[in-house]
Amino acid sequence: MKMEEAEQRVCRVEEERFFERIDRQSGKLYSIAYSYLRSEADALEMLQEASYRSWSKRESLKNDQLFDSWLIRILINCCMDELRRRKRVIPVEHIGERRGVPGMAQMQSSDQLNLEYVLNNLPKKYQHVLILRFYHDMTLAEIAEILGKPESTVKSRLYRALKQMRAKLERHR
Repeated sequence: MKMEEAEQRVCRVEEERFFERIDRQSGKLYSIAYSYLRSEADALEMLQEASYRSWSKRESLKNDQLFDSWLIRILINCCMDELRRRKRVIPVEHIGERRGVPGMAQMQSSDQLNLEYVLNNLPKKYQHVLILRFYHDMTLAEIAEILGKPESTVKSRLYRALKQMRAKLERHR
């Protein structure tokens, strides 16, 4: 009986330590989720989903030093799953609206609207790099680690993304 109690205690301690690590990252994780989903409620939901997925897949993490980037990657995958799900479902109140234009507050400047519109219409591989680099001030090395790509690939994607954005923004002027 004492052996079972000891095992349960060890499991509880492991679980507490795991979720404390997530909690320390929660501000950064929330801002990443918000930059993808543009909704406080959705960002919080994705944070919860990423916590659940990371806990259930914790055995797949081979190197504990990569926990932060592993967790961010899981969060990005959750956000991308949600965005894919949204594409399949059109809320009734949005039927008849023009598609492709982000539903943003009218108080924002047209330049910001153009920037958001162009960013949302870039390929996902470019969006990831731009969001992590400019919205979250991550280094190219950190982005490469999170995306599981070589740093040179991240540099190329950043360059191409900026070039495409520049061209599209000049056409909108």
